[in-house]
Amino acid sequence: MAKVSMSVNGKPAEAEVEGRLLLSHFLRDNLGLTGTHIGCDTSQCGTCVVHVDGKVVKSCTMFAAEAEGKEVTTIEGMANPDGSLSKIQAAFQTHHGLQCGFCTPGMVMSTVALLKQNPDPSETEIRDYLEGNICRCTGYHNIVKAIQSAAAS
Repeated sequence: MAKVSMSVNGKPAEAEVEGRLLLSHFLRDNLGLTGTHIGCDTSQCGTCVVHVDGKVVKSCTMFAAEAEGKEVTTIEGMANPDGSLSKIQAAFQTHHGLQCGFCTPGMVMSTVALLKQNPDPSETEIRDYLEGNICRCTGYHNIVKAIQSAAAS
């Protein structure tokens, strides 16, 4: 067992964990932040995307111990300070960028990173960026519309 400590959504978090514990399981099981989903355990689906020190990370590919001393942001940290939806979350809601919602947290986290890098992406750039995020029910059309709307606002 190893002690890990990090900041998660701006709050300190620490626990004794096994060295093999994945960050995704640490967030869900130790911290109760169930917005980070685990879809494939092979890093292909993107439902577990979080930000670590501002960079996009598939949390099922990172050990919790590797996040020692880092700043982790999950979907729970994306809302505005008053608890209302961020502009990206609101755009997903407005444009029906979700159906079952399972992929939505990872899509939102990836969108935040995309719009930081490219505030006005083309449809092709959006689709290319989301290549690591799999949605099994929307066909991406409304997700792309939501991202374009968030970029324009």
